Amino acid sequence: MSESKPSVLFVCVHNAGRSQMAAAFLTRLGQGRVEVRSAGSAPADTVNPAVVQAMAEVGIDIAAAAPKVLTSEAVQASDVVITMGCGDACPYFPGKRYLDWKLDDPAGQGVAAVRPIRDQIEQRIRGLLAGLGIEAAA
Repeated sequence: MSESKPSVLFVCVHNAGRSQMAAAFLTRLGQGRVEVRSAGSAPADTVNPAVVQAMAEVGIDIAAAAPKVLTSEAVQASDVVITMGCGDACPYFPGKRYLDWKLDDPAGQGVAAVRPIRDQIEQRIRGLLAGLGIEAAA
């Protein structure tokens, strides 16, 4: 891990749903104690509106978030890389901790289908923080 604070990169194909929710939860619950990145192997033009709405329901505004392209530099700069369905499009660098979270894809889904995905992601983020030795914000 980095000497200052751990860094986590969330990767999914479009960087418009799961990885955006995970990054937002980690930013909120980590309270600045974790460097947070997200990216996609084939980023969409915008974040999924149902994802924006589902996150707003729990008090997290990601309306201004924008999908970003996955770069080797982002992977190299991260201690933990969490993939969410990007398959072998994710670059691999020795010495990094890789996790693959199997989660339903919210693409094309309404907010009712996104809520359980959102809630699963929040629980996984809380577990990730515990594993990093960081207490999640209330």
